[in-house]
Amino acid sequence: MKKTITIILIVLILLSFSGAMYYLYSKNAEDPVVYKTEKPYKKTITKKTVATGSILPQEEVLIKPNISGVIDEIFVEGGDIVKANDLIAKIRVIPNLSALNNAKNNISKVKISLDDETRKFKRQKSLYDKGVISRQDLENAEVAFQQAQQAYNAALQNYEIIKTGSTKGLGKSANTLIRSTVSGMVLDVPVEVGNQVIESNTFNEGTTIAALADVSRLIFEGKIDESEVGKIKEGMPVEISVGAIEGKKFDAVLNYIAPKGVLENGAIQFEIKGTLKKQDSTFIRVGLSANASIILAKADSVLAIKEALVQYDNKTKKPYVEVQTGDQKFERRDVELGISDGINVQVLDGIKEEDEVKVWNILKKAD
Repeated sequence: MKKTITIILIVLILLSFSGAMYYLYSKNAEDPVVYKTEKPYKKTITKKTVATGSILPQEEVLIKPNISGVIDEIFVEGGDIVKANDLIAKIRVIPNLSALNNAKNNISKVKISLDDETRKFKRQKSLYDKGVISRQDLENAEVAFQQAQQAYNAALQNYEIIKTGSTKGLGKSANTLIRSTVSGMVLDVPVEVGNQVIESNTFNEGTTIAALADVSRLIFEGKIDESEVGKIKEGMPVEISVGAIEGKKFDAVLNYIAPKGVLENGAIQFEIKGTLKKQDSTFIRVGLSANASIILAKADSVLAIKEALVQYDNKTKKPYVEVQTGDQKFERRDVELGISDGINVQVLDGIKEEDEVKVWNILKKAD
């Protein structure tokens, strides 16, 4: 029995020794681990936050009719440049039967009054010629006659306006001729010939015939998340990237931040607006989607390293890097960091441009 136990113990010892020797051999056979290094570099670092939105005109004017009817002619289309008072469209009036009937009855009423004043004036003139009445009585009769005549002419004009939308003597003021109120580009003509339009009045905003805007004065309008709105303020510089115009950025200035947020898709969003600087060469179409990079901080040509090279002390939480002092030998150096763009970080103090900083991507030594 004792002999069997002794044999088992000897076998176990041999197996353990063999396993240890194999482990040591395997470790020695592995290639040694080496670390790459990178040098600091000079770079302009910009810290920014991004908002999404679109390009809109600073002021957009909607042209609406002041009389109801049917579009008879349209003289412009999208993209045309117009000046103030240029003709946009012409409307054919479809009269309201009730208003037309009232205007016609009013003509009959004032005609009766005119006939009566005409008879009085003729009678007074005959009496004046005979010396029966004074000149004052004649002048009074003449004034009453002229007033009746004027009322009759006004009734005729009112009837003509209700029936056709215009009358003699109005010229460019005719209701049926829709003209531009400002100079600019025609952005949209949402109506077509034959469409019925409603006049703009106290109870109805009216049908839009055309939308005009000065396309040299554009703004970016977008929304920013509540987590970022505290970092921005009015007057900050903005870089606008338009999706349809590749390789170009447009400068703008942030000039509006909404005081109240709106809940969208489970997050609070704040509206922002930025005025684009005037563009002489590139035409930006209204309505294009765009991204606004609001520049929070910027450092030009500063010493920088990749942010992935920075480590943080477990106790003090202060940043440091490891600098090469010899062949695969490194020493720790505490660093003072500046602004970061998420990839590169500014180094204010701790290392020099000629230092070699340890990279934490472990690579096997090449054969």
